[in-house]
Amino acid sequence: MQDQDTPPLRVAVIIGSTREGRVGEKVGRWFMERASGRDDLELAVVDLIDFDFPARYPDRATGQMRDFITEVGRADAFVVVTPEYNRSFPASLKQAIDYAYDEWHTKPVAFVSYGHGSGGLYAVEQLRSVFTELHTVTLRNGVSINLLDEAFEDREGAAGLMLDQLGWWGLALREARAARPYVS
Repeated sequence: MQDQDTPPLRVAVIIGSTREGRVGEKVGRWFMERASGRDDLELAVVDLIDFDFPARYPDRATGQMRDFITEVGRADAFVVVTPEYNRSFPASLKQAIDYAYDEWHTKPVAFVSYGHGSGGLYAVEQLRSVFTELHTVTLRNGVSINLLDEAFEDREGAAGLMLDQLGWWGLALREARAARPYVS
């Protein structure tokens, strides 16, 4: 853990599904319960269902778009909770990701994925490419939940390891951003 003089890492937990009947809210709550006991993290849920984004990308950012961009800019690190739909991630998540750009730079991104069979890993692999383009560091370790045959509780060890790594990368990159501006 970090020393007492180091402020906690601000982590935005982004729930990426807006589909009716989604499991994302339940997975997000489960994850927040695992992460909330850590004193090195300041967690904020950013649930995309709470944003009223436009159907088309407008010429000027709407208030809701600006609110989302502010949440991304405020965070030191991210945990993206994503389902896998048709071997990919939801359009709602891609839409939101694209609203910010510089605000993502030099921050770590971890994934909690879920799905039937693959546990959402196809979605994560595609998200890695997207986040690489945004100059983030994606974590190797994540949490993958197969909704067909795994209880969430079986993934607690994976969640702990991922949070340890997210904390390390988050602090290292926060210190680097403070010491030297990033060039993109």
